[in-house]
Amino acid sequence: MTPPEPFVPHPRKSPLTTPWEPIFADIREDRWVLAVEVREPHTNSRGNPHGGLLAALADNAMGLSCGVMLSRLKIPSQGLVTVSLGLDYIAAAQLGQWLAFDTDFIKPGKSLCYAEATVSADGKPVARARATFKVV
Repeated sequence: MTPPEPFVPHPRKSPLTTPWEPIFADIREDRWVLAVEVREPHTNSRGNPHGGLLAALADNAMGLSCGVMLSRLKIPSQGLVTVSLGLDYIAAAQLGQWLAFDTDFIKPGKSLCYAEATVSADGKPVARARATFKVV
């Protein structure tokens, strides 16, 4: 699959996400937007993207986005650890749709960083996520 501009292959790999590749990233000045084309390895028994996939990629996008904001504000950090993560599932995405994870709120701090994200399928919201990260 060729991603739309300005998406590139996601440069941060992990053993959890390797089976879900290819994952793409739009790395912006203020945040990261992650995306995948929904394929069978992403689905649950009903053929829709698994809620765990949405949670993991939303967590990844929000954590990376918090890291960008901390760096921009020159808040020292050696990384972030997820303290809490919540998702509200709004609708089901379908095979073949472009699933994007866009962080749209970040409140950085020296010890905690808060973020919210919208998960969309072909531009339509399918989930809302929120997380708290401990600044390491």
